[in-house]
Amino acid sequence: MYKSLLFILFLLPVSVFSQSQKKRLKHQHPEYSKEYSREHLVDFKIITDMMDSVKKINHLRFNMKSIERVETGLSLASTKVKLQTHPRKSYLLNPEKKLEVLYNEGENNNKALIKPHVFPYFTISLDPRHNLMRKNQHFTILELGFDFTVRTIAVALSKERENISKHLSYLGKVEKNKMMCYLLVYENQTFSYYDYKVQQKETVSSIASKFTVNDYMLRCKNKLYDDYGYLKEGSTIKIPTFYCKKAAFYVDEKTMLPISISIYDEIGLFESYDFYDIELNKPIPAEEFNRNYKGYGF
Repeated sequence: MYKSLLFILFLLPVSVFSQSQKKRLKHQHPEYSKEYSREHLVDFKIITDMMDSVKKINHLRFNMKSIERVETGLSLASTKVKLQTHPRKSYLLNPEKKLEVLYNEGENNNKALIKPHVFPYFTISLDPRHNLMRKNQHFTILELGFDFTVRTIAVALSKERENISKHLSYLGKVEKNKMMCYLLVYENQTFSYYDYKVQQKETVSSIASKFTVNDYMLRCKNKLYDDYGYLKEGSTIKIPTFYCKKAAFYVDEKTMLPISISIYDEIGLFESYDFYDIELNKPIPAEEFNRNYKGYGF
């Protein structure tokens, strides 16, 4: 999959920064008024390097601050994460929601352990895609880390391969989360919605995957927050023409990982994720993915 996406990206025009774009960016972003040479943009090297870096991740520790627009408004969270990619193991602690989650691929019938440190306090096992696990959450624990994000970016950009040079801009190096980063901004003013008739045995998630659009954005637009089963065949829903209207992502120049990502729809900020205290490929002992590990509350 990655290989085909890389091939598509390499076919894109090299002259991504047109003169009109440079003038527009200077006006909109005076702090980035310096003209950057085409070498910064040749064959979307930043994106392909980012994809390569993500594929090399085996272990990862990080803290993440997120903002997500949910049914009740904006939801803010700070999460501590430990992650092993193969086989997939993850532990997360969300102090605000007083929640611990542990997932070990191939164990516990592939269910996650969830420990709420509020009433009723007991530990439960749930499928990572269970309704309760997804309530007021844009993504599942299976999408923690960088691999899902980078894959989504690549697929979304390849979907617009003929016009992406009009919408994607490199704005230079900036400091973000105490790291020097490459700033890439995608913006498409033609973003809108169109009507789609639901086919047999389709869910919100299967439709989102089919058209490479944001799952939760689809739920939000159609007020399908709690619909995780099959939708009514023949019913009409609104589908975004593109993954988002605008996106800004900061790629750390040392690790080439996207350490800050903000996604916008026609209303405004839809979701943002900022990563801190990243420990990359430092082995995590197996006992730290065990429910009995010292300090865990399972």
